[in-house]
Amino acid sequence: MAAKVTTNQSSIKDDSELTANDPELQTNVSSKKRLSSSSNMLATSSLISPTGLTSLISFIVLTCAYISGFMSRLFSVIRFESIIHEFDPWFNYRSTAYMTENGFYNFLNWFDELAWYPLGRIVGGTIYPGLMVTSGVIHWFLHMINIPIHIREICVFLAPFFSGLTALATYLFTKELWSRRAGLFAAAFIAIAPGYSSRSVAGSYDNEGIAIFALMFTYFLWIRSVKTGSVFWSSCTALSYFYMVSAWGGYVFIINLIPVHVFVLIVLRRYSLRLYVSYSIFYILGLILSMQIPFVGFQPVRTSEHMLAAGVFALLQAYAFIDYLYTKIPRAADIKQLFFGLIMIVGLIVFAAVVVLTYAGYIAPWSGRFYSLWDTNYAKIHIPIIASVSEHQPTTWTSFFFDLHLLICLFPVGAWFCIKELTDERVFIVLYAVFASYFAGVMIRLMLTLTPCVCVLAAIALSKTLDYYADTETSDMSTSPVVPTNDGDGDDTESDKNNRNLYDKAGKPKPIPGRRGTPGTNPEAEEDTSIVSSNIKTVVVICIAMMLMLFAVHCTWVTSNAYSSPSIVLASYNNDGSRYIIDDFREAYYWLRKNTPERARVMSWWDYGYQIAGMGNRTVLVDNNTWNNSHIALVGKAMSSNETEAYKIMTMLDVDYVLVIFGGMIGYSGDDINKFLWMVRIAEGEHPKDIREQDYFTENGEFRVDRTGSPVLLNCLMYKLCYYRFGELQTDFRSPPGFDRTRHVEIGNKNFDLQHVEEAYTTEHWIVRIYKVKKLANRLQAKNALRQVQRRKSIYSTTKKVAGQARKQGVILNKPQIKKGTKISKRKT
Repeated sequence: MAAKVTTNQSSIKDDSELTANDPELQTNVSSKKRLSSSSNMLATSSLISPTGLTSLISFIVLTCAYISGFMSRLFSVIRFESIIHEFDPWFNYRSTAYMTENGFYNFLNWFDELAWYPLGRIVGGTIYPGLMVTSGVIHWFLHMINIPIHIREICVFLAPFFSGLTALATYLFTKELWSRRAGLFAAAFIAIAPGYSSRSVAGSYDNEGIAIFALMFTYFLWIRSVKTGSVFWSSCTALSYFYMVSAWGGYVFIINLIPVHVFVLIVLRRYSLRLYVSYSIFYILGLILSMQIPFVGFQPVRTSEHMLAAGVFALLQAYAFIDYLYTKIPRAADIKQLFFGLIMIVGLIVFAAVVVLTYAGYIAPWSGRFYSLWDTNYAKIHIPIIASVSEHQPTTWTSFFFDLHLLICLFPVGAWFCIKELTDERVFIVLYAVFASYFAGVMIRLMLTLTPCVCVLAAIALSKTLDYYADTETSDMSTSPVVPTNDGDGDDTESDKNNRNLYDKAGKPKPIPGRRGTPGTNPEAEEDTSIVSSNIKTVVVICIAMMLMLFAVHCTWVTSNAYSSPSIVLASYNNDGSRYIIDDFREAYYWLRKNTPERARVMSWWDYGYQIAGMGNRTVLVDNNTWNNSHIALVGKAMSSNETEAYKIMTMLDVDYVLVIFGGMIGYSGDDINKFLWMVRIAEGEHPKDIREQDYFTENGEFRVDRTGSPVLLNCLMYKLCYYRFGELQTDFRSPPGFDRTRHVEIGNKNFDLQHVEEAYTTEHWIVRIYKVKKLANRLQAKNALRQVQRRKSIYSTTKKVAGQARKQGVILNKPQIKKGTKISKRKT
């Protein structure tokens, strides 16, 4: 090798001397060098260079992810129309419309008279205004550049628009954790994953539509700040966290996960000055900014949900001070146990202080919603109104596959790769995976927070796998491609041996059948193993591509059929395959708006409060805010009682109309009869002496509406309002009159009349039924006697009693015998 180097150096020296002696040759060489250098610069600056090509591919993939994420959420608009879905989005839309018309300041001080009669609601102090402000800013900007668009259209398309931004934020987050290729996979996954599409389709104008973007962008900025230790990135993290606080109550997940990340890094002895700067800046700015939201207020310093962040902040300050002393004190290694003991004592003091302040009442205890996350039976026993919501139920195994499909299998593989190559930022994604998996299993709604984590880890697993199988020059997941050398050395290097096992070298003779091979070898074993290896890799890559295509088909189908149907517009299919639209909800709300007094008060179950106020523009007793459990329990008691007792409650609450949802006519399963037991349970929690759940079951413990049903159930107000005149109706020739298609039974109580309410309107398919409450003047009087009301004479009355005027006699039941006395002398006038 030394000889070779000497020969090369001598040849280079001879060439330089020859060039120096010949001026013409020197000119040609210099011109060639300039041309080669200029061509290299052009190649480097052009998109054909590896860096430019990589950037171009990344831009194209991210653009396609954004477009696919936006377009896949438009099925509801294409099939139906541009309309707001579900229940909560109607209040959000109504609030946004009010803010755009009256301004942000008036919106914060808006007292909503249509909600929670007779209590009302101060809207600005009871909501997270981030969603409304975001839509209002977009509406203002579009009008500023002379693009007139109705606020409803912005509300409908806001969630699909932010889904593309979520894909970009997920790309940045995954790129910081692993690599750019993994980030592209993660962006493509989150763009179409059903677990995220379920709350971000067009028309789903809810807080989660923008909150997931804020969640992932905050996590990206946090990872960036931990890696750099920059005050700038830490401040950006606090600002993004402030936007998350203004958008969704799930910000508590951020303010607890980031402190857990800091605490685990300290325990793993990964403390650094970067970590200290990042968390200190983030916590202080984030605390101050979050307290500016009126609905949050002083909760960050007075509730148990935020005490973990405060405790870790105090522990971090103490740890940083002790670490500073450890570096300054000479021979500090000799008293290492002392420093460790001080850290443990500080941690115990912080924990004890939080416990004492909570016990003393200065810190509010954990709320019922968080207790239900740790104890699945807590809400059902103590807070049934939380357990009554379908999205608060535990998640089934089929839901994981339905919402995540292929990703749920790749998810643990990516977590293992992160644990295997652990860094500070990968500790965060592992903690995110652990906590999000647990919470998603407890409550199906929190599948929304698990989906981004699954997309990130699945992308890491897929990227790591394709790094090996899609590259024919690698033999191990952790090795880099080997470049063969053409040295004339007779000795084979280790890399040459590896290459020989992977692929054929140029000029290598293949074994000829019939010829004797090398001594001690089998001719069949001399076949080139590179062919087998490359074929296996090709098969694996093709299988992965097919699974990804099936994943895309599954996501499109689920988003199209399961998550793109508005709850206020139903659709069924005829025998010939044509679609039949059932629009009973909007039909009923339009009737309310046009045929009832403007100040009419409507009683219904709380599920429909936002829709009645938003579409019907009428006052409701309860709505989906569910902030007053006692008021909801009173409505549940009225629905669960008989008509006479319910009439007393409706009279006390000044109810004009009662609205119920009934699905027995067409087989709609989301009606009030199926929700009725939750009304009973909530009412029993506040009125245990009047309402008992066991009274509504049969002797065998069954909830039935047929003849074997409980007499209490068959005579309650909800049963009568749903099944009034239904016993006279025969849906088809195969079923008897009064056959409930939802419960598949014939109702038990058919022939009954209503005394205190009268039917006002029933929609075409009997889904929505509205009844008018009779006033006191229409009440039937007693048969035997009239009610005598004693009235006192007003002190302001100026009329004088005329002499000899006879008093008007009333009717007294069982009139007693009165002995006549002496006649009173007449007064002198």
